[in-house]
Amino acid sequence: MTSLSPQHVPAHPGASSDAVSRRMSAARRQDTAPELALRRELHGRGLRYRIVYPVPGQRRRTIDIAFTRVRVAVFVDGCFWHGCPVHGTAPRSNSVWWTTKIAANQARDRDTDRVLRAGGWDVLRFWEHEPPAVAAEVIERAVRPRAPETDRRT
Repeated sequence: MTSLSPQHVPAHPGASSDAVSRRMSAARRQDTAPELALRRELHGRGLRYRIVYPVPGQRRRTIDIAFTRVRVAVFVDGCFWHGCPVHGTAPRSNSVWWTTKIAANQARDRDTDRVLRAGGWDVLRFWEHEPPAVAAEVIERAVRPRAPETDRRT
């Protein structure tokens, strides 16, 4: 696919029905069930973090879970919105628009990763369907060795 950015997505053509419109409007952008489950798991392991933390230099982008002292950024990507190869679906209505939208989301994700890595951050991405305990184990292995001796909790 070509590299797209969010500004290249045309205006949405409109929902195929009122029910679809209500369902999409109700979809959470943050504090989703998978994010909350992962945050509970991390907190239970004694890890402390910031949520919805701004990506440095990108005022409209945020990190889902940020370990600011050790520069580890964690994202929990939704299967539909980010095009999961296992669970992502292609809507039949407005399929061209949705294909463009999901490709733009993926391009923005890659660009965000690039910006963060250039700033010295490690970037970890998990799909919403991944078990929180498994994701937390990977995160803990990335965070703990970087934590200052005086504060091994973060």
